[in-house]
Amino acid sequence: MSIRHGLLALLSNGPRYGYQLRVEFEASTGATWPLNIGQVYTTLSRMERDGLVEPGGADDQGRAVYTITEAGRGELERWFSTPVDQSDRPRDELAIKLAMAIAAGDADLAAVVQTQRAATMRALQDLTRAKRTAAKEGLAQRLVLDSMIFKAEAEQRWLDHCEAVLKEKT
Repeated sequence: MSIRHGLLALLSNGPRYGYQLRVEFEASTGATWPLNIGQVYTTLSRMERDGLVEPGGADDQGRAVYTITEAGRGELERWFSTPVDQSDRPRDELAIKLAMAIAAGDADLAAVVQTQRAATMRALQDLTRAKRTAAKEGLAQRLVLDSMIFKAEAEQRWLDHCEAVLKEKT
């Protein structure tokens, strides 16, 4: 997901100012994607240049607000209707790390797997605790945390598989 599309989604609910967009973005992603306020304003500036948003004056406290344009709504609709391609996702650092450990030849593969297993289990516990708190926050946060929990669980299963394959080879 791009920051651009996230901000467009928030602006589709009405005019917002930069700091408000930052807070709502972070809340919607379960605080798993922190934004620098500079990123927000840089992105808004680019979207204004591209005709996706426009300045909407100022609110009652003098903060500059932005509104989504029709082109912005079209871009948001296109993004929502386009599936996320597997090749668009970042590379899997763990799979690459294990592949490179094998290629290096002298790495302790079992130790690499065990170190990752312990870290993934800690992350899974942290995510589970965060989900309990987020259950009161809202649906968006819960779904983001559910996704992260499912990925951590899948990583644990994959590590089990790696361990089994390593045992077969020894």
